[in-house]
Amino acid sequence: MKFRPLHDRVVVKRIDAETKSAGGIIIPDSAKEKPSQGEVVAVGPGSRDEAGKLVPLDVKAGDRVLFGKWSGTEVKLDGVEYLIMKESDILGVVEDASSAKKAA
Repeated sequence: MKFRPLHDRVVVKRIDAETKSAGGIIIPDSAKEKPSQGEVVAVGPGSRDEAGKLVPLDVKAGDRVLFGKWSGTEVKLDGVEYLIMKESDILGVVEDASSAKKAA
């Protein structure tokens, strides 16, 4: 992908939702909701504060994030669907339990 987001924009690729429910029922494509979890593919350089200083983003490429149901703008680049959203639309970063134990 040759796309560089500007300012505080983030490019996210949705992570596909499970096709089975917790009880083992297979969910058809027409009944599935779009997943609200994705992987950050690219980030912009950051936003500017009132003094004009560049404030870098908290997320980085490779982070797994949660975002709102209606967040972002859907685009198709090289045949792959992505979401472009502001960093403020991201609700949080999903951390792996094993990496959280190492940090503690």
